[in-house]
Amino acid sequence: MDQAIILQRIDKWLNGPFDEETKSGIRRLQQEKPDELTDAFYKTLEFGTGGLRGVMGVGTNRMNKYTVGMATQGYANYLKQCFGDDVKVAIAHDSRNNSRHFAETTAHVFAANGIKVFLFEDLRPTPELSFAIRHLGCQGGVVCTASHNPKEYNGYKAYWNDGSQLVPPHDKNVIAEVDKIASVDEVKWSGNDHLIQLIGKELDEAYLDMVKGLSVYPEVCAAQHDLKIVYTPIHGTGIMMVPAALKKYGFTNVHVVEEQSKPDGNFPTVIYPNPEETET
Repeated sequence: MDQAIILQRIDKWLNGPFDEETKSGIRRLQQEKPDELTDAFYKTLEFGTGGLRGVMGVGTNRMNKYTVGMATQGYANYLKQCFGDDVKVAIAHDSRNNSRHFAETTAHVFAANGIKVFLFEDLRPTPELSFAIRHLGCQGGVVCTASHNPKEYNGYKAYWNDGSQLVPPHDKNVIAEVDKIASVDEVKWSGNDHLIQLIGKELDEAYLDMVKGLSVYPEVCAAQHDLKIVYTPIHGTGIMMVPAALKKYGFTNVHVVEEQSKPDGNFPTVIYPNPEETET
C-alpha cells in the first residue's frame, strides 16, 4: 500500500475520536517500532466468514475496541434488517487477554442499537454460547475467542439464530454490512445499558442438563463411574464446564492438571494453547 495512505490513516487515529491510551500506543510505535506501526495500519482487519481474528494492538489491522465496535455495528445493522426491532443476542468470551473488554464493547454497541443482550458474567466455552442462542431464543450471538492461536491473538466469531457460525447467505451479507462501516463515527458506542442482562449459573445448569441428556449409554457411564480421567483446560474456558459435566455423568475419579487449571490469557505453561501440537 502507498505509504501516504498509511500515514493518512495513522494521522486520522492520532487526531480522531480515539482514546488517549490508543494514541499513546501509536506514538510509542512511531518512536520504537515503525515497521510494526506500518503493519498495524497498512490494511483493515478483514471480517471473514468466521468473523475477525488478528493480533491485538492499535491500528486498523489489529484486534482492538474500535475494530470490534465497527464489526458489531455492521452485524447489528444486518440483524435488524432481517428481524426488525425485536432482536436478541448472546455474548460469551474466553480467557484471552482483552476478551472480557471486547465482549463488553460488543454488548454496549448492540445495546446502543436497541438490541437485547444476554452477556455471560464470566468466561464460558464456545459450545455454551451456541446453546444459549437457542435456549434464549436469540437471533444471533458473538464469542470473543481466538481458539488455539498464540497469546498475541484474539478473535470475534459471529453466530446465527440456529446456534451455528454464519453460513450462506448470511455470511456474505454480514461481511457486506461490516465493510460499509467506514469510520468509528458510524458506531453507536453507548446507550440503552438496561438492555444488557448478565447470565450465568442458571444457563450453566440448563446447558449441563442438555449435555447429560446426550449420553448414548448412561448405564456404561454408571458402571465405569470410577474410571480415572485426567483433564487439562490449558488455561482456557473448559475449566468452567468440563469438570461439572463429568460430575453430571457420575464420574468420581477426575483429576484436573493443577498447573493449567487457572484461566490465563498468557498461557504460561505452554508455547501456545494448541493440544494438537507436540511443542505445546
